[in-house]
Formats: sequence, structure tokens, C-alpha cells
Amino acid sequence: MAPTSLIKDITKCKHPNSRKTLALAKKAKRYNNRSKIKLGHAVKSNILGEKFMWFTEALVDRTTPLSKTEFDELISIYLKRFDDEVEQINLKQSICKNRSNQHASRLSIIKMTLERENAEYSGAGIELMDLTDAVKFENFKNWDGNSINLQHLKLDRICKKHLSQ
Repeated sequence: MAPTSLIKDITKCKHPNSRKTLALAKKAKRYNNRSKIKLGHAVKSNILGEKFMWFTEALVDRTTPLSKTEFDELISIYLKRFDDEVEQINLKQSICKNRSNQHASRLSIIKMTLERENAEYSGAGIELMDLTDAVKFENFKNWDGNSINLQHLKLDRICKKHLSQ
């Protein structure tokens, strides 16, 4: 049931505590919860899509699977992808010392993201495809770049310990 029809039905109800009103409120709440869950899945797939697009751009000319050392180097480059932006923000803040921190929120988001990703990589692992495997590498190269189609790819937890063996 669409939310506009729910609103119309609720406005037609006589008493706020009637069974019909409570049932419609329950339906509206269920609809809102479903939409929040869908939004959460969409956000997660967009974040994964951005990560995979970075790796796709980094491996444009590559036709063979990576070795473990190459994959480790690629992930370390990925983890340093914000270094230029952080340097520019620090430069802007050093120039205008008397002004408030103009880019403080962006800087804090970058730092939190990098801390989380570094902790994941050195701990349980980053959720990626194992690009050292030939079949998974071929699936990755055939990926069309759409974040909706990420669900068809088999993701693994890639950690530093796995690549150093």
C-alpha cells in the first residue's frame, strides 16, 4: 500500500484509538521500516560500488590476475587515496589560522574512514574480490560498473595476513 493512501485512510478515521486507526498506523510504520532497510542496502551497495570502481580504474590495462604482493601494494595505494585531499585541507587551514576550521567535517570523515579501513585490513579483512584468483579476476573485469550488480560477485575478506603468506 502506498503511503499517500495510508495518509488518506488515517484522516478518514473517526477516533485516534480505534482499531482501524491503529491498524493503519501499524501499516505505515511497517512501510517506513521497509523503506529505511532498502535505503540502508542502497547506501552499502553504493559504497561498495565506489570501492570497486576505484579498483576497476586502477586495473584498466591489466589482463592477468595479480600476485599477492601486487594486490597488497594496490590495497596500500587504495588506503592512501585521500592523502592529496588531506594535504590540501591542511594547507588551507594553515593559511587561514584565524578562521574557523572550514573543512573540519570532511577531514574528520576522511580520518574515520581511513582508520576503519586500516583496522579492517590489518584485522578481519576488507570486503573485496580476491583478485589473485583467475576466475574472480575475470568476473571482476566483466563487471559492468553498476552497484546493483555487485550482489552477483563473490566477495571475500582480504587481510594483510592473507596476502603475506
